[in-house]
Amino acid sequence: MRAEPLITGEAASKPGLGIFWMVVTGILFVGVTALVKILGTRVPAPQAAFLRYAMGLVFLLPMLRPLMRLRLERRVWLMFGARGAVHTIGVSLWFFAMARIPIADVTAMNYLSPIYVTLGAALFLGETLALRRVLAVVVALIGALIILRPGFREVGPGHLAMLFTAVFFGASYLTAKVLSGRCSAGIVVAMLSITVTIGLAPLAAAVWVTPTMGELAILFGVACLATAGHYTMTLAFGAAPLAVTQPVTFLQLVWAVTLGALVFGEGVDVFVLLGGTVIVAAISFISWRESVLKRRAITPPVSATKV
Repeated sequence: MRAEPLITGEAASKPGLGIFWMVVTGILFVGVTALVKILGTRVPAPQAAFLRYAMGLVFLLPMLRPLMRLRLERRVWLMFGARGAVHTIGVSLWFFAMARIPIADVTAMNYLSPIYVTLGAALFLGETLALRRVLAVVVALIGALIILRPGFREVGPGHLAMLFTAVFFGASYLTAKVLSGRCSAGIVVAMLSITVTIGLAPLAAAVWVTPTMGELAILFGVACLATAGHYTMTLAFGAAPLAVTQPVTFLQLVWAVTLGALVFGEGVDVFVLLGGTVIVAAISFISWRESVLKRRAITPPVSATKV
């Protein structure tokens, strides 16, 4: 579903090129959300997610030979399975939310995943939760409250689904962080696609609705745009540090709001814009500080939290 570059490293100093590829990445991922919005709710969320992944397996054909030669420890196989399980739940919830709440809300709440990764890395991987990270987490959670405004607006099933989506995606990225030290990035991504497809199959079968050719075409379009987005995102990370590319992800929220208003007739919610801005600012601050201190950043890019 997506590549998971979890480190900033010392990327080549080509900030302009990095920003360009991140802008392209944002356009592609907003296209993904638009297509899922067009798909609607007739096809159940688990089935839609399954079809997207099943059709996306065509992009793994170049990996068949390395996968067939793969020899891993039992513990690593279990980690691949565990990651596939949590990601399966996260993807199903994302498709459920996308069909029920505005595109801008989904995009803004997607920004929470890096914050959950920061907390999870401190709780489960023993990484230091420095004061700057604590403050960034608190600020990001305030941003989430600005978006949801509990008590002032109805918090529906779609919004709750997005909250849990970010949690499950965060768990997936933490597992990927560990796996990346044992396998190549290509293997990690390929195994995610395979395990999620397998995990979604029984869920899809339980709620199966015969899809139309138009619906299948939309889901294949989702697979194509998502794959292209992961590729351009990788190019962005190779061209510039995360501290440069991370703030550019805010444009995805701007485009999501514009698309929702012009194409889907969704109102422009200033609180969603404000909350998303606060969350992105918190994530960008973490990335910038990690870059300045020349430390390995654990915060994944916002783009990595898309299907």
